[in-house]
Amino acid sequence: MGDYFIKALACDGNLRVITSVTTETVNEAQKRHQTWPTATAALGRTITATMMMAAQEKGDEKVTVTIQGGGPIGAIVADADTNGRVRGYVTNPQVHFELNAHGKLDVARAVGNNGFLSVVKDLGLRENFTGRVPIVSGELGDDFTYYFARSEQIPSAVGVGVLVNPDQSVKASGGFIIQVLPGADDAAIDRLEERLKAIPPISKLIDAGHSPEQLLDDLFPDGDYKVLQKHGAAFHCSCSKEKFSQSLQGLGDKEIQAMIDEDHGAEVVCHFCETHYQFSAAELHALIAKKN
Repeated sequence: MGDYFIKALACDGNLRVITSVTTETVNEAQKRHQTWPTATAALGRTITATMMMAAQEKGDEKVTVTIQGGGPIGAIVADADTNGRVRGYVTNPQVHFELNAHGKLDVARAVGNNGFLSVVKDLGLRENFTGRVPIVSGELGDDFTYYFARSEQIPSAVGVGVLVNPDQSVKASGGFIIQVLPGADDAAIDRLEERLKAIPPISKLIDAGHSPEQLLDDLFPDGDYKVLQKHGAAFHCSCSKEKFSQSLQGLGDKEIQAMIDEDHGAEVVCHFCETHYQFSAAELHALIAKKN
């Protein structure tokens, strides 16, 4: 099957866990935005983490993550729902550097570490939940870990990774979120910390063919976990010509008329998926008429 995630409990119910493979999802994002390798890694890590965060929610809730670290990549924006559907973009997709001192894509340099990671959760209430924390490393896994600890007061470990092929396609992508539940014993936490120090990078495990189930085995080799749910994941954008039509309708009559006079129509591009929507002069005239 394609990309998917698994939700589980581990260490005798002390830990909540999500593991995921998102190779096809991030590859779709790369193709749509034509990102260069370092930008691909940054966007892919953000998309993966956002998808897993949304998977923790219930119902029709939605999570939007914005990362503004002050680096050359600009802002990274991703949103996802509880069903594994996720989308995202970066302000400057053509960003790439030499490998860092560890031989990895230099995501921290692209993202920067002088800014904020913001999370908005649309919980279907009158007001959304919003959390914001400073960027602590720019590597993103550490930043999401810090977000959970600081904004949601949940001790967590977040691992996300992306490998990029020489042709700029995505070779491997995925991640995990492990969260300590209330009342967890110290021994379980100590075992987890030691295991996280010992396992290879998540992207290398996925490149070796490890599925979300096998990632659970990598994290908990004693088999002390219980799978709760398995669900597909995919790049999905909810944009439509109708939605953009409503946005255009929100403009003033003069602005719409200027589009007709100067360009004989309008083209609108979705930031999230790069889909182009064309509006003819007649369609713009109809929008003005509908408003009046």
